[in-house]
Amino acid sequence: MNSTIELLQSHRSIRKFSEKPIDQSVVNQLVNCGQCAATSSNVQAVTVIQIHETETRHKLAELAGGQPYVASCGAFLVYCADLNRPKFACQQQGGEFAPGMTEHFIIATVDVALAAQNTVVAAESLGLGICYIGGLRNNPAAVSALLDLPDQVYPVFGLCLGYPDQDPEVKPRMPLDAVLMHEHYDSGVFDSNVNAYDETVRDYYLTRTGGNKDSSWSQEMKALVGKESRPHMDGFLKERGFLLK
Repeated sequence: MNSTIELLQSHRSIRKFSEKPIDQSVVNQLVNCGQCAATSSNVQAVTVIQIHETETRHKLAELAGGQPYVASCGAFLVYCADLNRPKFACQQQGGEFAPGMTEHFIIATVDVALAAQNTVVAAESLGLGICYIGGLRNNPAAVSALLDLPDQVYPVFGLCLGYPDQDPEVKPRMPLDAVLMHEHYDSGVFDSNVNAYDETVRDYYLTRTGGNKDSSWSQEMKALVGKESRPHMDGFLKERGFLLK
């Protein structure tokens, strides 16, 4: 096993950061690493907005559901799927932009995820900790207004960066046999693997919380996918010019 694999397998979300600042040159380098990720057809449909102002950070923390580390981390980045820049390029060349294409939406959203994960791996290689903030999608219209996002741009998630002030355990993942399939999709592997994983997750939570949280992965999935999740996103995205075709 090499150091890159060890780094990837030791990923944890960090929610408590020290007051040690991150030099802007480091943030620039990390975002540049994100730019080096794969991008479909070289669209590069990613815009990253770094939030410096304390007041804006606190507003975003509140909009994300009251997550204080948005305000306390060394650097906070908002990752946006951006078709406005490709639109500009298209029109500059005399083309007519085709709004609302679902495929373009997928391309932009995947580009964001790939770029952010490159940045995360680079950050962790420097000893930084990270935490993704999907809670920005709790109030995407308010976030967009706060950041002056135009149509054809939407906030996918935020990213906290900072020097860790905690050392949590690595959260166990699903057994590989439930994830890596061969030749065809096989739901038959779920029974034993999901059941075993439920017990692993239960033990992890009981240990991590000193017995205060007794839950399994399946119970969490019941709470998550057993109900509507952010149904406002459909209307918001369509208002922004996405998902029309």
